[in-house]
Amino acid sequence: MAYAPDTRAFYDADSHIMELPNFLKDYADPKLRDQIPEVSYSASLVTDEEVAVIMDQGGKHSREHVQSMIDLGDTLINTSKEIQALGAFDKSDRKVAMDMLGFKKQLVFATHSVVMPFHPSSKTSSELRYGATRAHNRHMADFCSDDDRLMGVGVIPLDDPALAIEELEFALKNGMEAIWVPHRSPIGFAPGHVDLESFWARLAESGTPFVLHVGGSPLQALKSWSNNGRKAVKDWMGGGENVRSKDAALMHQPPETFVSMMVMDGVFERHPNLRGAAVELGAGWVPEMLRRLDDITKIYSRVDESIRFDRKPSEQLTQQMGFTPFPHEDVSRLIDDSNSELYLFSSDYPHVEGGRDPIRKFEKYLTDRPETIKDNFYAENFLRLFPEARVS
Repeated sequence: MAYAPDTRAFYDADSHIMELPNFLKDYADPKLRDQIPEVSYSASLVTDEEVAVIMDQGGKHSREHVQSMIDLGDTLINTSKEIQALGAFDKSDRKVAMDMLGFKKQLVFATHSVVMPFHPSSKTSSELRYGATRAHNRHMADFCSDDDRLMGVGVIPLDDPALAIEELEFALKNGMEAIWVPHRSPIGFAPGHVDLESFWARLAESGTPFVLHVGGSPLQALKSWSNNGRKAVKDWMGGGENVRSKDAALMHQPPETFVSMMVMDGVFERHPNLRGAAVELGAGWVPEMLRRLDDITKIYSRVDESIRFDRKPSEQLTQQMGFTPFPHEDVSRLIDDSNSELYLFSSDYPHVEGGRDPIRKFEKYLTDRPETIKDNFYAENFLRLFPEARVS
């Protein structure tokens, strides 16, 4: 028996690869390979010793470990986590994991390999950053190539519009089914800038959604907000390098800003076939964003012709976007505060943040809801964004 019950279809809007150190280097252009660093796990739950053991085994889990994961049966998602998870980095093992999870389709995101593509450094040239982007997209295409249930998510930074558009063509040609862009402003301009118009137009034309995801913008708040003269607090994993309580309180602000600026610059209005999703960024902020955008465009359109839209922002986003709630967020309340077409189910496999039983957690909030509401959340809203993913 699979984890997901066969009483309905489940489409998973969030899962991950746990990259091995050579994830980028092995797929990089030869002239750049030596300049691209190995993927680091220095600020994660995974220890260097765990990674070293896997690399000493030829970049694979032992047969005994794989079998112990298979023996978990329909409780796989409860225990199989991070780099020790079944199919965390091996595509043949991931096929077995998908059989055991029972999801019809699953978006697959990177975990640690987006640091160089997404986060500019004065020491890193555009050529190297976009070279790392190309290496990621090659590897993601390979990982998802043997199982059509796996929907590879390419990555593209928007800081250089010409290189972004060039990489988009490569990603589409190589089968990427969504494009992850950073949810920060590109360097020096807005995501709705005229130089990126052909980027959004090409996504709309190809029917390929863009996605925002945690990790696409710095995780931590400005240091000044945490400097209160008191002892530093620990992050959610007990260290100090990842999301802390103040960071979690502000995590919604960058994606809300990005989506709002896309609306205000008319990107969704000009490209009604453009689709997108905000993943692993929570959804509690969504209902108020819809109200705020509707109110602002109504009031300011009296003097600002650029926001005189045929469709209200709330209509644009309901028709063209999706959002994944965290398992602790009451999705039923979010639906009541907005509508049932906005929200997507996600497991976050094999990350621990997804919880031990995400379906049970979401069902706790949806128990008394009509089947149509549940169908929307677990499947139909995903299929509105990815209509070709439907499995009969």
